[in-house]
Amino acid sequence: MGTFSIWHWLVVLVIVVLVFGTKKLRNLGSDLGGAVKGFKEGVKGADEEKTSPPPQQTGGQTIEGEVGDKTQTKP
Repeated sequence: MGTFSIWHWLVVLVIVVLVFGTKKLRNLGSDLGGAVKGFKEGVKGADEEKTSPPPQQTGGQTIEGEVGDKTQTKP
């Protein structure tokens, strides 16, 4: 009862192909591959984002002001 032999796995594979069909299995495989590819690109993009220096601002404008009292009453 430990491990299954190759014949057990072949029987399971044949049953799965008969139940779902090859078209659904092919679509499932391509969807899974696309998801893994997207995940890898996302991880790669996050790594590049961490290592790249922040963009420098040129020609910025500074606005100075004071904060008034928050407890003002309305007339």
